[in-house]
Amino acid sequence: MDFPIIDNQLYEVMNYKRDGFNGQRAIVLPKSVIHKFCLFNQIINKAYITDLGYYPKALYHYRKRPLGADQNILIYCQEGKGAVTIDTANYAIVPGDYFIIPSNVPHHYKTNEKNPWTIYWCHFKGEQADAIVQQIISRANSYKYSIDFLEERINIFDQLYINLEKGYSYENLTYVNLLFLQFLSSFLFSDKFTVNLLHKTDGFLEKTICFMQDHIDKSLTLVDFATNVNYSPSHYSSRFKNKTGFSPIEYFNQMKIQKACQYLQFTDLRVKEIAFKIGINDAYYFTRLFGKIMGHSPKDYRQSRTAVSKTLGVTEMS
Repeated sequence: MDFPIIDNQLYEVMNYKRDGFNGQRAIVLPKSVIHKFCLFNQIINKAYITDLGYYPKALYHYRKRPLGADQNILIYCQEGKGAVTIDTANYAIVPGDYFIIPSNVPHHYKTNEKNPWTIYWCHFKGEQADAIVQQIISRANSYKYSIDFLEERINIFDQLYINLEKGYSYENLTYVNLLFLQFLSSFLFSDKFTVNLLHKTDGFLEKTICFMQDHIDKSLTLVDFATNVNYSPSHYSSRFKNKTGFSPIEYFNQMKIQKACQYLQFTDLRVKEIAFKIGINDAYYFTRLFGKIMGHSPKDYRQSRTAVSKTLGVTEMS
């Protein structure tokens, strides 16, 4: 394994560099701009970029921050190798790895001298940003993870950079930082961001949701859901709840009521007819279930949505 632990003394006598690599791209937002357009912008002040960059084949790249940085840091390695120490944890970095460094946590990192890394990196701040960082770390109690390379993720980074090059107007910074949340989510929820998810994993959750959508007019059981993905009912139920926070039946009922809301708003079907269309033969049970999930009776929901549509001048669909 290359560079499992960073040798500080070795690198401090070498020609290490913070930046200045051929083909590099980097933008550091002025503090005055951050103060004026980020800190007091209620749309983005919970998560905003302070620095953003790309270092290709960054030979002798090295940073040491004994007291940490004032911002959170995310570094994604596309090619090459490197090593990082965050607090007391040491990691070897290879292509496809990314590491996340919370603000004010001591760290140092460096590229591999023989096979220097190519990295995308960003610094960011805000309460929401802090929460995202902590959720990433808590997934496996680690600062480092591996993800599949996807052009879509790099395309988002490129859009962030291109738009920041256009200047620091209020509108531009607002747009960039809203887009930045999507970039962060591509790391936090990398499985969902993966385009061909079903091919890369067993996709049991996605298969179940498709199965629910295709059978929204049926009354299905836990056994039906588990059989569809070749799981035992107990294992399936446990895994489904870990992924969604709900039991399969609760989730299915929510999808049914979501469909019922569409029928109530966009058709003239009676409540009993709508209940039948979502696989519930007992209209009284449907009304109770609808009220439990939506907080209103089907009749009240229809009246409220109709009133809103008329106020907005929207023509009801039939």
